[in-house]
Amino acid sequence: MGFQARIVQRDYLRDALIAWHGNLPPKQLMTLRERGLLNMSAKKELLAAYWTLAGDVYPCAANEISPFPLRERCEAAMRAGWSGVGLILDDLEYSIAKYGLTGVKNILDDTGMKYFELEILMDWYFDGEARVKSDASRRRFIDLGGELGMRNLKIGASPFDKNPADFARMTDEFALLCQDVGTVGATVAIEFMPFSPIRNVAEALKVAQGADQPNGGLMVDHWHVARANTPYSEVARIPARFIKGVEMDDVGAHVKGSLFEDSTFHRQLCGDGAGDCRAFVDALEQAGCTLPYYGVELISEAHRKFPLDEMAKRAYDTTVAQFSTNAATSA
Repeated sequence: MGFQARIVQRDYLRDALIAWHGNLPPKQLMTLRERGLLNMSAKKELLAAYWTLAGDVYPCAANEISPFPLRERCEAAMRAGWSGVGLILDDLEYSIAKYGLTGVKNILDDTGMKYFELEILMDWYFDGEARVKSDASRRRFIDLGGELGMRNLKIGASPFDKNPADFARMTDEFALLCQDVGTVGATVAIEFMPFSPIRNVAEALKVAQGADQPNGGLMVDHWHVARANTPYSEVARIPARFIKGVEMDDVGAHVKGSLFEDSTFHRQLCGDGAGDCRAFVDALEQAGCTLPYYGVELISEAHRKFPLDEMAKRAYDTTVAQFSTNAATSA
């Protein structure tokens, strides 16, 4: 068989496998991926941030724990093509109570979730009772994250903090936090949010650059970039060493309700909104971003009503489609 014929046969086999791989048992799926027969069309691996597969729960709800067991979420993620997942602390603690820490490790391993993130630590720069609670969460994030191979811890400034931003204090505290998290080999990413004291790229960079820690930087989320009216050219100028995480999603043509409500209920699938996800990806590449995976954070009242497998597939497929043909084709 000639070289070109072998290529055609390989591509035919790959396409056939992709068409029905959702029916394969987990171990066979992993074997095919390791041999390069699945997900050959996606150079950039993707991590499903917590809310993307959590189901009918949302940030600041009375209960934020997913109605879907962790194993079901990870198996759905594997079937759809994801390479990693993110969890919030409450959901992780719930899953550990159900499966044990070793059981959670096994779930991640069994389903090929090689990238793992935790979120979201708040009040890390506060004093008083809020700081005591934050520090307790901080210890759990670090202890559990260290056991589970956490690559990145996402942090933020509370949208309920209405005090003027004290960037000097934030900078000092961020440096200490990075040093703590660095003990388990993970990075720390500030998620700037236009409805929080750290509103945009410039303010998050002020903290990260001031702290100047090798494992500290920004979580660059497309929704927050777009709703902060940050041009993609500014994303392209972020020093690559400070890009510690990326999250893909899209925005509606108009803000619905407050910015917090729009973020919590009305995010769009990549390519379905009014943003330019491909330009966002291009800007990250221009910045020199070399992260092995991007996250996808879809917080949407409509999306979270779908069956689990459909949520996983819709979010994955629409995100992969945002990468150019050249960027999305494996060598």
